[in-house]
Amino acid sequence: MARRTGLPAGDPGPDEAALRRLVATALDEDLGPAPGRDVTTQATVPPDEIGTAQLLARADGVLAGVVVVPEVLAQVAERLGLDVPALSVLRPDGSSLLRGDVIAELTGPVQVLLVAERTLLNLVSRASGVATHTRRWADALAGTGARVLDTRKTTPGLRALEKYAVRCGGGTNKRMGLYDVAMVKDNHVVAAGGVPAAVAAVRAAFPDVPIQVEADTLEQALEAVAAGARFLLLDNMATPALAATVAAVRAGEAVTGRVELEATGNLTLDRAREVAATGVDYLSVGALTHSSPILDLALDLKPMRTFRRDGDG
Repeated sequence: MARRTGLPAGDPGPDEAALRRLVATALDEDLGPAPGRDVTTQATVPPDEIGTAQLLARADGVLAGVVVVPEVLAQVAERLGLDVPALSVLRPDGSSLLRGDVIAELTGPVQVLLVAERTLLNLVSRASGVATHTRRWADALAGTGARVLDTRKTTPGLRALEKYAVRCGGGTNKRMGLYDVAMVKDNHVVAAGGVPAAVAAVRAAFPDVPIQVEADTLEQALEAVAAGARFLLLDNMATPALAATVAAVRAGEAVTGRVELEATGNLTLDRAREVAATGVDYLSVGALTHSSPILDLALDLKPMRTFRRDGDG
């Protein structure tokens, strides 16, 4: 894997309010209702003991989720009534990692470090797994002009972090939820009485929201374009049918204007370039967020003598 560093310039990062809620929920699960307790750590480690831990990669991959570490440390420190550990990030989100890389160093109360360990690793390992998987798709599509998109098939509560991780891996977010893009699917068509009626209803109710229409056949795609859709989801099409649909839609763009085309369904890395060669703009892959294994990371206390705040050693 080529060594890369960083997100695209100007990336806003994950939603901060969503991260605060996520960390609070994760800590409640681990410690019990706030402030909670870690019976092992609080029994065996004095609150004034200071140490340094390293966040390490145990496997090659792509890093995502380091941005959540300060929030985890801050919330744990607040619950314990201790100082927030100092954090030195050595590799930013979006970096390619090799096994053994030191990602960050954390120095502060050992109680905070140990209580934060599992929540921190759960979140960063999960996000990094998504980023690593996404990078494989981004690399497979490099030079084709097509981009890989995520979907709403995210882990409940983790959407902001997982979609951020997709961006860390070189992918593109489609929609964050049901509120920012209208996707007219087969059930909406049935309920509305047809594609033209569904598109017209969305435009009347939410004129500022982009509209995408799902199509399974060439005929459905052309019907959607005729109804005014300029963003199509081409679902579960074999490559020849997909190529024919793309060609037909593109042939009409002198009249309709640009139509964005997204392929989805039964996509694999082996087919990625074949599908991109049909001329679609995007390939959407739910597996980025619903089936990515975690990236193995560790938080290890450095083998160093700890010291007390009062200087007693």
